[in-house]
Amino acid sequence: MRLDKLLHCLRFSRTRGAAQRWIAEGHIRRNGRRVLGNDQDIAPGDVLTLPLRSKVLAIEIVAVPQHRGPPAEALACYRPLDAAGAIALAGGPTAPAKGPAQP
Repeated sequence: MRLDKLLHCLRFSRTRGAAQRWIAEGHIRRNGRRVLGNDQDIAPGDVLTLPLRSKVLAIEIVAVPQHRGPPAEALACYRPLDAAGAIALAGGPTAPAKGPAQP
């Protein structure tokens, strides 16, 4: 499935046109490489890195949806890779830094 259609079906963008503009900006990564074209096929096992408004979300594609369905159906097609939920962007709230253990 094309990346722009996938982003729309997984409900990361409201329209395919918005997904195409997002991809054209060059901020999305597939398997660690920058994506510059809408026509890249995405398959189960691919890892996408998506810059959202306040965080960066890394997801693994588990299944390719056939259509844009309800949110619960979209959530079943991918799994977040970051155990903490997301990676905070610079300037956002951050967790306190942990230093080396003191005896």
